Amino acid sequence: MEALLLARLPSRLRPGPSPGILLAVTSPVTVLIVDDQAPFRDVARLVVDMADGFEVVGEANDGTTGVSAASDLRPALVLMDLNMPDIDGFEATRRIRAQLPETRVLMLSTHDPADYRDQALAAGAIDFMTKSSFDPVVLEDTWAGALSDS
Repeated sequence: MEALLLARLPSRLRPGPSPGILLAVTSPVTVLIVDDQAPFRDVARLVVDMADGFEVVGEANDGTTGVSAASDLRPALVLMDLNMPDIDGFEATRRIRAQLPETRVLMLSTHDPADYRDQALAAGAIDFMTKSSFDPVVLEDTWAGALSDS
């Protein structure tokens, strides 16, 4: 009987094939963090690092840089702040989704989701939530929901 071994180890650490074992490797969900506040970028990075199957591939400190970084890095997911000094998260989300329709955007803010969720969804985000509610389980559940909706 063959077993399926799921591994997310770097290739240099993966064991070679063994008789009766099929090695299947899943790629992590790549994440770009776009927020003008460095302390929150640090927290978001920690949350992503704690979530199962996610990896931060880049950070940006404003919307314009975030759009450019998304174009260069092609992440699966962008964590997008709403209020930033140049273009806001809504406009950055619209631009990213226009260039990279396969990239999902999750908007995070200190504002009440009831006030902004509809605008975030209209811009192309998969959801809008408060930064205080963002944790590894929420990230994993939100990603799973986005995949099931596609």
